[in-house]
Amino acid sequence: MFKSKLGILTTVFVTLAIIITFLYEFDVLAISPSFMIAVRWIVALMLILNGFARKNLTTWIITCMILGVFIGIDFPNAAVALQPLSKGFIKLVKTIVAPIIFATLVYGIAGHSDLKQVGRMAWKSMLYFFCATSCAIFIGLAVINITKAGEGIDLQSMPQEELPATKAPDAALEHLPENVHGIYKFAHFIYDLFPENIVKSMYENQVLQVVVFSVIFGIGLAMVEEKKRKPLVDFTESLSETMFKFTNLIMYFAPIGVGAAMAYTVGHLGVDILKNLFMLLGSLYLALLLFMLLVFVPVMLYLKIPIKKFIEAVKEPVSIAFATTSSDAALPKAMSAMEKFGVPRKIVSFVIPTGYSFNLDGTSLYLSLASIFVAQAAGMNLDIGQQIGIAFTLMITSKGVAAVPRASLIVLIATAEQFGLPVFIIAAILGIDELMDMARTSVNVIGNCLATVVVAKWEKEFDEEAPYRLTDEVLDEV
Repeated sequence: MFKSKLGILTTVFVTLAIIITFLYEFDVLAISPSFMIAVRWIVALMLILNGFARKNLTTWIITCMILGVFIGIDFPNAAVALQPLSKGFIKLVKTIVAPIIFATLVYGIAGHSDLKQVGRMAWKSMLYFFCATSCAIFIGLAVINITKAGEGIDLQSMPQEELPATKAPDAALEHLPENVHGIYKFAHFIYDLFPENIVKSMYENQVLQVVVFSVIFGIGLAMVEEKKRKPLVDFTESLSETMFKFTNLIMYFAPIGVGAAMAYTVGHLGVDILKNLFMLLGSLYLALLLFMLLVFVPVMLYLKIPIKKFIEAVKEPVSIAFATTSSDAALPKAMSAMEKFGVPRKIVSFVIPTGYSFNLDGTSLYLSLASIFVAQAAGMNLDIGQQIGIAFTLMITSKGVAAVPRASLIVLIATAEQFGLPVFIIAAILGIDELMDMARTSVNVIGNCLATVVVAKWEKEFDEEAPYRLTDEVLDEV
């Protein structure tokens, strides 16, 4: 009863604070800055009390995200100084990624010895990934052409930052005729899939290389006689269980890491940037929302996936991804949440890691939208053929994007250079990239979680009753 009343009271306080903030920001009422500070920290106190009452990890993550925003607004220098806590959390999570992928994939393949299913999961996953990212790219193109967010932008008023370094052009291309450059790049992409040294791949967090090694290792182990296979299968099963428990321990640090990430973002950028680039941010968020409504929701309705339960299952990994702008930070929680949702571990452990390189829906949408934004800001009128050319290029180049913050900028710069778009405009929008990265990374995580359910349904191995057994307590145990 107390929890319920406190929850209602907190909701009322937050709602009133949002209304007062809008009135203050748009100069509807003359409100003093000191009054706004008082409003923010009264809300903060209510959120903290609500967190203690609920004793729920998701509640604490959301609470700390909001507290991070308040710290970023009122104490920007202190907020920027908190960045090491955010980076520390991401580093801690990255220690889990490679072992958990290796253990779950090898156990999923060798523990069941069903090599035909591995092949089926591979082509079904790739087909779904291709369809989903293609829809994302074309929705991005449609929205930016409707909103024309890049037209009339004052580039001088936008924050300018140094662009990340891109890879030097491959020397081999200089000795090949231009008509086979595409073949060489595709072949080189395949070459990059294979690990030279698995320890090095794990150290560099090359998720796709770890997946390839784990699949081949699992297939090899499945072909070994039972007597010699069993010790390694038991080891990988124990390792995967241990890594999930390890994840649970690390997640107690998640509210601090997430709050520090949000504080740094707001303290570093300031909230006023949102006013200057509202059209670009608005276009991206609108496009991502449309993508979820036009693609994710119909898929869930067609496959009879309980939408409310799915949202409950993914809200924690998505909130982590939103605040840290890193899909990797959300990977362990996403995998364990989908397993609790009813997807077998062997499917979760194959689809999500693979999707981190091939199914970045939010990133693909952002790349198409940002490419045309750059052209609009530069005053270049691209016809439909040129835009489709950019879209097809992004379909290929976006597949190798690493699931780490700002990796998509490398692809955006390369695409801009290939089509003669001015790269300096990317430097202008780079100042708010973190704010855009929050949304696109969240959609990446949602897309990969949904992909596991799609493949599980396709394989007829989804536990239809599992979503209805989900409670906050069960999810906190994930």
